[in-house]
Amino acid sequence: MPELPEVEVIRRGIVSHLEGRRIANTVVRNPKLRWPVPYDLGETLSGLKISKIIRRGKYLLFHCGKGTLIVHLGMSGSLRVLSATTLPQKHDHVDLVLDNNMMLRLRDPRRFGAILWESGDDVMHHPLLAQLGPEPLSATFNGNLIYKRTRRRSASIKEVLMNSRVVVGVGNIYASEALFRAGINPITAAGQIGAIRYKRLVEAIKETLSLAIEAGGSSLRDFVNSDGKPGYFQQQYWVYHRTGLPCRRCGATITQIRQGQRSSFYCPRCQK
Repeated sequence: MPELPEVEVIRRGIVSHLEGRRIANTVVRNPKLRWPVPYDLGETLSGLKISKIIRRGKYLLFHCGKGTLIVHLGMSGSLRVLSATTLPQKHDHVDLVLDNNMMLRLRDPRRFGAILWESGDDVMHHPLLAQLGPEPLSATFNGNLIYKRTRRRSASIKEVLMNSRVVVGVGNIYASEALFRAGINPITAAGQIGAIRYKRLVEAIKETLSLAIEAGGSSLRDFVNSDGKPGYFQQQYWVYHRTGLPCRRCGATITQIRQGQRSSFYCPRCQK
């Protein structure tokens, strides 16, 4: 699944192509995504100008004056900027054709992504966005905040980090990597971690996500950016998908466990 760095890489890749352009046409080949694509989306978007594209968690928000297009890539989705004459392939479900004969194409083999429309000025009240926690790369997200939010929590710190109401966008890959950088075992109860260690954990989260964005994200399966290029952060992994291999820091064997239906990877010597 594309996580925050991958979504941010895509946002940065499409901004220069889409911001300031008008939507000339919308082609919906398969409306059956995670939620149905609005039946009148083409009529709604026709002639609208894309003024700004921002990211909120793993959602991309296309501000279009009288409303906002909400895009989520689901498990396997990708966005590509292409010539409007490019022929579609099997899993190319939605095209936004621009006024310069270019288009933004959504490809989603598993169809767990979403394209929705929210009218009005305040898209952040949409049910998918209203309960989201702070952005991990923002100044709002700090050690003191997460320390206060985790008091009396018995759930593991790994599971808490992946709770979008606590912090958005820290998925399985980057939670494992950040916990290694902070020296925290993923099974540790969130409520048992002190303020000083949370300060270090927040620093590790910001560092991990920033480095991943610089590397173009991670391409473990089918992630590509808007130009069709893969990310390379997986070459820098400390623990993720390194089960049985020696820790790059201490030489101990990397361990894999299951937490909340997801795999966690950690070094039992470096992470306490």
